[in-house]
Amino acid sequence: MNILINNIKCNSIHFTGIFGSGMSAIAQYLAQSGIAVSGSDRSNDAPDTLNVKNALLSCGCAIFPQDGSGVGKGTDTVCVSTAIEESNPDIAAAHGLGIPVLHRSDVLAAIVKEKKSVAVAGTSGKSTVTAMIFELLTACGMSPSLISGAALRSLEGKGMLGNAFRGESDLLVIEADESDGTLVKYHPYASVILNLSKDHKPEDEVRLMFKQLAEQSEWSAANADDVKLAGLPVSTTFGFGTAASFRAASAKFEALSSTIAVGGTEYKLPLPGEHNAANLLAALCVCKYLGCDNERLAAACAGYKGVDRRFTIHRTASEVTVIDDFAHNPEKIRAAVSAAKNLSDNLTVVYQPHGFGPTRFLKNEYAETFKNVLRPADTLCLLPIYYAGGSAVKDISSQDIINLMGETPFKAAAVNSRGEAIDIIKKHARNGSGVLLMGARDPSLSPFAKRIVDELGGEQNQLL
Repeated sequence: MNILINNIKCNSIHFTGIFGSGMSAIAQYLAQSGIAVSGSDRSNDAPDTLNVKNALLSCGCAIFPQDGSGVGKGTDTVCVSTAIEESNPDIAAAHGLGIPVLHRSDVLAAIVKEKKSVAVAGTSGKSTVTAMIFELLTACGMSPSLISGAALRSLEGKGMLGNAFRGESDLLVIEADESDGTLVKYHPYASVILNLSKDHKPEDEVRLMFKQLAEQSEWSAANADDVKLAGLPVSTTFGFGTAASFRAASAKFEALSSTIAVGGTEYKLPLPGEHNAANLLAALCVCKYLGCDNERLAAACAGYKGVDRRFTIHRTASEVTVIDDFAHNPEKIRAAVSAAKNLSDNLTVVYQPHGFGPTRFLKNEYAETFKNVLRPADTLCLLPIYYAGGSAVKDISSQDIINLMGETPFKAAAVNSRGEAIDIIKKHARNGSGVLLMGARDPSLSPFAKRIVDELGGEQNQLL
């Protein structure tokens, strides 16, 4: 088995930073396709990534220390992400052996080219909609493949890592990331563009990327309710407003679910929040285009298992609701907090900003979002900025965001450790209150959520 990547025939690929969500997904898919896959990661011996390591080993990937030893004469190419520095030992080894070094997006673009691919793009909701489309297509008997940035609980339940799957058909659902500008490399069969807000790059720059993706797709759809997407050269639009071609006639929201009606059929999703209703509408738009049946879609929506760390709810023995969520930009934070407020009238919101560059870029929007979305009874706790290594300029802190907020009707503080955050949580947590933990990229956040649950008496039962 081989794959042609930038005119390079590859039978053996080495992934530097293989434990990353995007990298591990591609690595698993290729290993399941018969490609010889190896990789290394700076977190090779970290307990928080042991499950990732074991899952990769179980599907045939060889894991090496990140010292160049995994790159040899039999390696056809070394795959890296934007986060990998040029000084990395694997890259040095590749250069020494004359082995080409390719970006993650080049490898994914080659896979997309081989399949009837569906690319999911947008500032927020990509992982959730990617998962929804995959699960709905699977339920409709279409046997799609998956390459995603987040773990699907339905696949985790089968003993898999959860962010990749090789199906039997030529359909492939991928998450098309705009954060490093690489989504313009993809030429999918279909694309769906969810929304546009400030995140990793200026909005005008991202809009141009979305425009190019739509032009490079045989069929495309965009959210008609997002004015920033107006005028994109798409095949159709979806939304709740009258301008949408694929339109939801109504929407109902409950504490733990959302329901939309399209074309006389009701689709109930076991996830709360307006943002998840919009996500579902986008997924349905794609699946209907691909020929899915209304009745089977409705049944699949009701049984949707969700994505890891996308509003994962735990109920503690002390009757406190703990929510673990991947939200990491202002719009995602707003959506997560808005949904969490339906579960409790008293929230302790704990957020870990990720990366000094992104935090610097979004500091004003962070401050404004927290001020606008939190209530007087709520509490905000900002953890230290997550640093994954590299040459970042550390000239901003969580305290700077607190300072930008000025006086607030709710309590707000930046802490120096997770232990301090636990103290704040325990001070405010009581029967009926809630804790919302948010943050991205850091594999230790889920264990921290479990620690919070344990500190509050242990888990009573998992609701979602």
